Amino acid sequence: MSFELTLRETQKATHDTYHLIFERPDGFEFEPGQAIEMTLMKEGWTDEGRPFTPISLPGEETLEFLIKSYPSHDGVTEQIATLEPGDKVRIDGPFGDISDRGPGVFIAGGAGITPMIAILRKRLRDKGDLSDSTLVFSNKSEEDIIWRDKLSAMPGLTVAYVVSEGKGETVPERELDRDYLRQFVEPGALCYLCGPPPMMDAVQKELEALGVGRDDLVADDWS
Repeated sequence: MSFELTLRETQKATHDTYHLIFERPDGFEFEPGQAIEMTLMKEGWTDEGRPFTPISLPGEETLEFLIKSYPSHDGVTEQIATLEPGDKVRIDGPFGDISDRGPGVFIAGGAGITPMIAILRKRLRDKGDLSDSTLVFSNKSEEDIIWRDKLSAMPGLTVAYVVSEGKGETVPERELDRDYLRQFVEPGALCYLCGPPPMMDAVQKELEALGVGRDDLVADDWS
């Protein structure tokens, strides 16, 4: 099902990530963690849809996204940086297998944090506390961490930040291997996973080695 959205406001979330706030369309229903396909209603871009995940919750008056812009790609995400209030986009969906299945270990890489934000916000709204959950968030560098202050301030949530391309001032350089993940993940633990495909493939193998099976993992495109 398609809906047309009007951009209300845009804010910078990091040096290359934009917080887009749209008027919420009547009749659009979704579950936190699900994605949509967004198409920019700009000349030359109306056939170029890309998947993004709302960080909003059902029932809120706005529909919001955190979208990383890649200027070197000469594509849709590059155009995100040029959007202004009043611009329009079309969305189709929702779709995807990521949804709230309860407390667990949330493992995100880069922009893969967006479905985690939606689910964590839902659980915080419903339960009032996230002391039963942990977020492991990997980025290339410390400056790439999206919404670090907001994530760190979620009541009860245990958060571990790591970077992959050089130690940050306050964040260690670590791979998401089994030696690192075993401090958060027990056999049979419910794990949520989203990030770039190579990262997801590697982490799935490490989680399997730690006793996390197919039914214990919430992720799109389990392979």
